[in-house]
Amino acid sequence: MSAELPLDHAYAPQPAVPELTSLTFALAPTELATLGDFFAHEAKIWTSQGHGLVGFGEAASIRTRGEHRFTQAREWFAHIRAAATILDPIQRPGSALVCFGAFSFSFTSSYESRLVIPQVVIGQDGAGAWITVNAPSDHATDLDVRAALELAHRLKDEASMPSARGSIRLSSGQLTAGSYVQAVGQALSMFDEYGISKLVLARDILAQSTERIDLAHVVAKLTEGYGKCWTYLVDGLVGATPEMLVRVTNGVAEARVLAGTLDRATAPSHDPQYPSRMLLEDPKQRTEHELAIDSLTEALAPISHGMSAPREPFILELPNVWHLASDVSAQLKPNAGGKMPTALDLVEIFHPTAAVCGTPTKAAGVLLRKLEGMDRGPYAGPVGWLDGRGDGEFGIALRGGVLEAEKEMRLYAGCGIVPGSVPEAELAESWAKMRPMRQALEAD
Repeated sequence: MSAELPLDHAYAPQPAVPELTSLTFALAPTELATLGDFFAHEAKIWTSQGHGLVGFGEAASIRTRGEHRFTQAREWFAHIRAAATILDPIQRPGSALVCFGAFSFSFTSSYESRLVIPQVVIGQDGAGAWITVNAPSDHATDLDVRAALELAHRLKDEASMPSARGSIRLSSGQLTAGSYVQAVGQALSMFDEYGISKLVLARDILAQSTERIDLAHVVAKLTEGYGKCWTYLVDGLVGATPEMLVRVTNGVAEARVLAGTLDRATAPSHDPQYPSRMLLEDPKQRTEHELAIDSLTEALAPISHGMSAPREPFILELPNVWHLASDVSAQLKPNAGGKMPTALDLVEIFHPTAAVCGTPTKAAGVLLRKLEGMDRGPYAGPVGWLDGRGDGEFGIALRGGVLEAEKEMRLYAGCGIVPGSVPEAELAESWAKMRPMRQALEAD
């Protein structure tokens, strides 16, 4: 993991940069009830506790692969921003020119990482709601808010699909349950050889439906059941992550680190101290969490000052599990050229964290590819949004799946393996982490 800001170099030919005009209008309370009114199968979605962004259509996009996928994407967006005409009376994070992004976990992945600038974006936060229209400058018109909303509704209808529900069958993925237990055991025996203290091993299962899978329905179920999480949908990548990789707002970076998990389904009743006893007082869970915190703060320290990293984690209560969690924040510093790092700059620096790869990350990455034997694609990669000011939110694509065909979705979950881990317990934890998606697909 690099502790320096990425360099500005183009590593591959960039797609043509269109000249866009971005027009933003404030919405009255009567013009938008909830973001859920605009959920659609082919929408771009980022939402938590009723706030967030929903995008439709595509004004511009880039696909990247390999080691420099982040750099290529952020340079492309910087060129788009420089050439754009932006009219934004709102001036809030997520208003004006915004792109949605999803990136592969590994630079070796065949998955195409991408940034997408929608034609229309609906936004809502605690101060109100807005709508942004992005169009080629030579086609820009004197839109008003009514015309913008009409366009949003038309694009939403085009992005929707029939909502017939199918029955879901779950089957083994590339790594069966038995193979996963065996892989955990192998990992524990190889820590010294690879010089690692933690390894995050993932597994997958396949969900096959008798009808087309409606992602709008999946998102609605996730937001209903897991409102404390960040629900995301970008080009078939869907889920509700409890882990914020980085949020940047007006020069302040924030992150939520999770490591240490306890399944609520197996908890004894009438024992309110159970999560505290099993997480806060458990050396294995505390060690896993401390490794994840150290991974983040070491990367953040050189580019920030005034960091706030609590000494004690708190217990995050979700419907399926409890987690050890810590919220970290810091004031960012400009680089030598006076430029403040953007949310996407920090994504490139932070990813992959110890929470989804291991410690140290480079050696852990080599071993997990050997033991998992699969391409994670965008699972555990960064997913979220970036605006033209550099503000943005990127979570880690956890508690989710990837739509591989109209009736088929691959679900993923991973567990942190440290000395003292029990292979069968880690398998059970992976099932608990898949529960949000199994519930959203109504496959439980």
